[in-house]
Amino acid sequence: MGLNDTVSAERIQIGFFGARNAGKSSLVNAVTGQDLSVVSDVKGTTTDPVKKAMELLPLGPVVIIDTPGMDDEGSLGEMRVKKAQRILSSVDIAVLVADAATGLNDIDRTLISLFEQKALPYVIAFNKCDLLPSLPEAAANTLYVSATEKYQINELKELIAHLSKNAKNSRKLVSDLISPEDLIVLVIPIDSAAPKGRLILPQQQTMRDILDSGATVVACRDTELQQTLASLNKKPRLVITDSQAFGKVNKLTPADIPLTSFSILFARYKGDLEQVVRGAAQLDHLQDGDCILISEGCTHHRQCNDIGTVKLPGWIKIYTGKDLHFSFTSGGDFPEDLSEYALVIHCGGCMLNEREMKRRLHTAADSTVPMTNYGVAIAQMHGILKRSLESFPSIANLLD
Repeated sequence: MGLNDTVSAERIQIGFFGARNAGKSSLVNAVTGQDLSVVSDVKGTTTDPVKKAMELLPLGPVVIIDTPGMDDEGSLGEMRVKKAQRILSSVDIAVLVADAATGLNDIDRTLISLFEQKALPYVIAFNKCDLLPSLPEAAANTLYVSATEKYQINELKELIAHLSKNAKNSRKLVSDLISPEDLIVLVIPIDSAAPKGRLILPQQQTMRDILDSGATVVACRDTELQQTLASLNKKPRLVITDSQAFGKVNKLTPADIPLTSFSILFARYKGDLEQVVRGAAQLDHLQDGDCILISEGCTHHRQCNDIGTVKLPGWIKIYTGKDLHFSFTSGGDFPEDLSEYALVIHCGGCMLNEREMKRRLHTAADSTVPMTNYGVAIAQMHGILKRSLESFPSIANLLD
């Protein structure tokens, strides 16, 4: 996967925020070197967040997000501001664009307070500095820039790049669990829901991380796992399966070979594995009439036997024997108020960045609603959760 193919969830997400007419869109266009956003002297030209995945030197692969003015007016303006606030919860770095002539206003100060509350790295860019008779001394992480004159645009990109070093996810997907020359078996079911001619993102990312570590990958379908294991002249260090095949793969994989799933790896990589393991226990305490939220981080065409909307609800009803109600969200939709739910079950989050996945987990924790994910929930229902956590002893011990 080249730089241009880097998935958006693995790119540094940079959001441009500020009041209307501060020149956010002009500055975005100057930083990106292209007409990403519509520019006008009319306040409120940007009405919805504008996103663009691109290569931006010296940062590399990024997603640039231009947001509506945070002082937008009227009922539509309130909706736009809410969208911008949701973006604020998922970006890795914020650029506050302020008017150099007027200085920081109340909206700017409110945004700075939000950045600091969320521990979000940020830059203050005083735009339109070409209109000033002289430039004041800039404070730390502050620059005077001019989008029209292209003044200090490269310096702004350098400052963003410096902040991005601390914003990148330093966690490993699987490479910290294995050693060079280890043999790892990936179990990838191929059914009607599998995309034709390609692997899904979690499988691609896991395979690449294994190869980068110097280990060897053997991939097979669940239907060929038994023959594959029998043909190997070396015991696998780890078997990683698609969660849907957990039950079958558990029976076929010898007990002395550690077993886990892509979804469990992603729970550790982007979220909080301990929280989702604890959340799975709620499956044993559901009552008739409880409502469960099943949420996916991406939007895709639903198959007739879709994992989120069909298989999981069916398995949960069989496992619990309860009369339960289910709600579903996908993509960027995730409720701020989870009080109506007894449990939240989320996908692995491969299409979400770490900050957004953690925001969702924090939302559940703040609402005191247990939250788990597909792989952990499925392992719990198959009675193999402890086995699936063998590679994470401190987490597995929570089940004792």
